[in-house]
Amino acid sequence: MRPRSRRCASVLALQCGVLFSMAAAGQAVGADRFINSLGMEFVRIAPGTFTMGQAEGGDWDEAPARQVTISKPFHLAVTEVTNAQYEAFDPGHRAFRGRDGFASGDDEAVVFVSWHGAAAFCAWLSEKEGKPYRLPTEAEWEYACRAGTSTPYWTGDALPEAHRKHQETFWYPVPVGLHVGMAPPNPWGLHDMHGNVEEWCLDWYGPYDETAQTDPVGRATGDFRVARGGSHSTDVPYLRSANRAGALPEDMHWLIGFRVVLGPLPETAPLPSPTPALWGREVAQTRHAWDDGPDPGTPYFDGPRRFVKIPPDSNGPLFSEHNHCPALCACPNGDLLAVWYTTVTERGRELAIAASRLRRGASDWDDASPFWDAPDRNDHASALYWDGRDTLFHLNGMSTDATWGKMALLVRTSTDNGATWNPARLVNPTHQLRNMPIAGIFGTDDGRFVLPCDAVTIGEGGSAIHVSSDGGSTWVDPGAGQPQPVFEAGRTGAWIAGIHAGVAELADGRFLALGRGNNIDGRMPMSISADGGATWTYQASPFPPVSGGQRLVLRRLREGALLLVSFTDPSNAENPGGLEFKRADGSSSTGYGMYAAISYDGGATWPVRKLVTPGKDAATFDGGAWTREFVMDATHAEPKGYLASTQTPDGVIHVISSGLHYRFNLAWVEAPAGS
Repeated sequence: MRPRSRRCASVLALQCGVLFSMAAAGQAVGADRFINSLGMEFVRIAPGTFTMGQAEGGDWDEAPARQVTISKPFHLAVTEVTNAQYEAFDPGHRAFRGRDGFASGDDEAVVFVSWHGAAAFCAWLSEKEGKPYRLPTEAEWEYACRAGTSTPYWTGDALPEAHRKHQETFWYPVPVGLHVGMAPPNPWGLHDMHGNVEEWCLDWYGPYDETAQTDPVGRATGDFRVARGGSHSTDVPYLRSANRAGALPEDMHWLIGFRVVLGPLPETAPLPSPTPALWGREVAQTRHAWDDGPDPGTPYFDGPRRFVKIPPDSNGPLFSEHNHCPALCACPNGDLLAVWYTTVTERGRELAIAASRLRRGASDWDDASPFWDAPDRNDHASALYWDGRDTLFHLNGMSTDATWGKMALLVRTSTDNGATWNPARLVNPTHQLRNMPIAGIFGTDDGRFVLPCDAVTIGEGGSAIHVSSDGGSTWVDPGAGQPQPVFEAGRTGAWIAGIHAGVAELADGRFLALGRGNNIDGRMPMSISADGGATWTYQASPFPPVSGGQRLVLRRLREGALLLVSFTDPSNAENPGGLEFKRADGSSSTGYGMYAAISYDGGATWPVRKLVTPGKDAATFDGGAWTREFVMDATHAEPKGYLASTQTPDGVIHVISSGLHYRFNLAWVEAPAGS
């Protein structure tokens, strides 16, 4: 183990009471250095002006870089708050010592503390000492971190090894020591401003104002509180002085801690909330009667039409590089709302959620705009649901940082057709597996909500469900804590076979699920539960398996039948075999790509199958994401894509892939090609 610095040893001695007499005697708060009753050492930060943000080479939310003035001095803690210091306020926090292998020692940075917990510590310390303790503003934090420098790090253009702790992305927690004060201090005497743990700031996260500011305090409200400095177990660029992260104020995990300011809060007024995104502007609030749709007895098909519309070369907050994994719902006013993730890489911290609205009566979707983004957190992935009355639900996963192995599950609701949303609320706050939503949430006949979620991070291995019996307030995973079963015909387990599962309730109350991977006898696996998802029995379905870049949808239609939309061949099939589809003249032909299948007997048989294509002359379409360009004709449909669907009250079935929107009705699926 690396030897501890003399300063770190001094702090530990103070915590143990060896030097408590010095703290008790007290120094003048106006002095250059100050030690309080907990042994926390503070350094005076003089007023000044600096350039906040990074104009070139930074992330999109670090611009525009602009002049910021800190007009009054303040004292900032030399190190992050430690376990021993925090537990003087909250002894119960000792239960978190060593969780996931982190921060077991007295002099390690405290983690598993929410923003609320950090703010409460400051309030307690203020009352205890009669001095104004608080969290730093985002501007104060960056000013102090830079310490008069203008380079990406206070150390220059690169961050030396002495400041690094596991600076790479991990799928799961990888323990490392979080002892404070071991890295060299910056020119103003502050340790660990780059790395160790992220640090909560006072501000609500929001876009920068382009004008020069004095003593800014962020936005008036928001979903996220700012976290600064980067942490262990993440790539080095996220430790830059200008880098901005954020988290839900109730979130807590092994990456975030905090440090404390001693000084009055600036009296500056916060900036107003940003202008609503396009999907939230001029949203009609008149309830739609859904009586102007196509005749349900006449076959109807329209599309495909593109719904992902992002300008080329976009690099934040929307990204033109990769748009994938959609969710879809109808709104009470007759609109459709689609969301999906937009990113550079699927594993990246930049992964955010975009949205577009198809307004009632419009032919084309709005241009895309940002929907929801936990800053510098991978937001994998989304589900949307309309309860049929007044409320829309948005459920999403949120990582601690990158990848989708460490997701918490959250929910937001809207009662104005998706124009505005309540702040996100964690419904499963533990960052773990089984919390990554699959588009396909549904309501049961007895009023429960069921949300499928992936249970693993790889191409097969199983799915979970979360169930709410109280209108979406609380959610329970009935298979939580159960071991991964063996997915073989006739066996029973607590997981659904296959990832990205589509799940539907049958007329008798059982659940039926179809998934990707864990194939049984070379076919797509089918899982059936008679106990609300606590256990599942496995068998082979009659359908070919799907693979990378493909996700099926399964739903019970308003007419009572089951609908499956899937693909004839795995995306990596070297010799695609296709499927046979009946034609109106009694003949059959081989078709390839996306197809729809109907079951009238709870999945026992599927007598209706039809290729999802308008059957016209060949045309080229861009399916986006992994699909890219493909040719569609009478026997070739979209070859892959992540599917999501809804059925509106007028009976129209809407299916979106990674980039395209199709709509048809049951009568069209039932009518053979060529009718």
